[in-house]
Amino acid sequence: MSRHERPEADQPVVTPATDAVVPAASDTPAPQPRVARGRKKMIGGGLALVALLAGGYEGWQWWSEGRFLVSTDDAYVQADLSLISAKITGYVVDIPVADNQHVRAGDVLLRIDDGDYRIALEQAQARLAELSSTLTRIDAQVAAAESNVVQAEAQLAASEAVLIAARTSAERARGLAERRVTSQADLDDANEALATAEANRNAASAAITGAGAQVEVLKAQRAEAEASRRELELAVAQVRRDLDFTVLRAPFDGTVANIAIKQGELVSAGARLAAVVPDRGMYVEANLKETQLAEVRAGQTARLSVDAFEGPEIEGRVVSVAPATGAVFSLLPADNATGNFTKIVQRVPVRIELPEGTPGLRAGLSVEVAIDTRTGTDAAGTDTARLAEAE
Repeated sequence: MSRHERPEADQPVVTPATDAVVPAASDTPAPQPRVARGRKKMIGGGLALVALLAGGYEGWQWWSEGRFLVSTDDAYVQADLSLISAKITGYVVDIPVADNQHVRAGDVLLRIDDGDYRIALEQAQARLAELSSTLTRIDAQVAAAESNVVQAEAQLAASEAVLIAARTSAERARGLAERRVTSQADLDDANEALATAEANRNAASAAITGAGAQVEVLKAQRAEAEASRRELELAVAQVRRDLDFTVLRAPFDGTVANIAIKQGELVSAGARLAAVVPDRGMYVEANLKETQLAEVRAGQTARLSVDAFEGPEIEGRVVSVAPATGAVFSLLPADNATGNFTKIVQRVPVRIELPEGTPGLRAGLSVEVAIDTRTGTDAAGTDTARLAEAE
């Protein structure tokens, strides 16, 4: 056989050195030992047993607890933060705080230039002082007018006394004249004195009326000035209030965030300048599907798992369920009365109270919520936990 020829697949190959016969390669696998087959069966049986036990455990967990839990991952930590806005217009002259700085209630957050408001306050106070002097002058005039009334009343009393004397003299002179005891000239003098006394009495009475009217006029002027003073007092209070608004302070203990202004910038009324996130009062708002609300009640216990940090679950309490879905309060509510309507499961916000002093919480963190419907009481006051144990 030539060295360039190859042996057939089923023929033995003879090596030149030893002339030993080597059997040809075959595609049939060698039989496996029984020990290997038995080991595979044991592993498969063990895996099946583990799967069965795991399935049984999960089924027991669902039956004993899972079927009573209402869960969602559409939940977030919320806080009633305060948005700091300007009420007046002016230039920012000082910002003594920085982003993420902790502040106490009443701490200064920023100051607005108060020069214009101080000038306005001084002007209002000057007008008020001037009006106070006017009121003092009117009071003095009223006192003088009242004195004139008293003087006129005294003159009236004196004139009435003179009138009585004149009337008596006239009657006496008339009687004497009738008996021819006195002359006609004496009677004429007595009548003239009587007429003069009556005129003086009328003049004194008119003086009383005029003095009284003057008093009333002055009192009316004082009332007008008093009303103007009240108006000026309100103007002073308003300017002082505007002056107080040049200093913006923290409304409560918390952390300053999102400062949107720089020193020297001009701010206008209503402009949002910063935010203060409170230290306390955080809560979780869970957006449950409308199909999950049947058993959810206020007072039920909720298990909370915050994505931001590892640790044991936080136990919260359901405080309230929103009276409407989130779509109702959206800026552009969906118009379902259209031809291309597509039904979408709506979500309803549920507020969950957190334990006071829970560390590590930040507004906006994602939370996984599981509400235990066995806890709390339902609308009829039935203890749902006791009913669940009975089942």
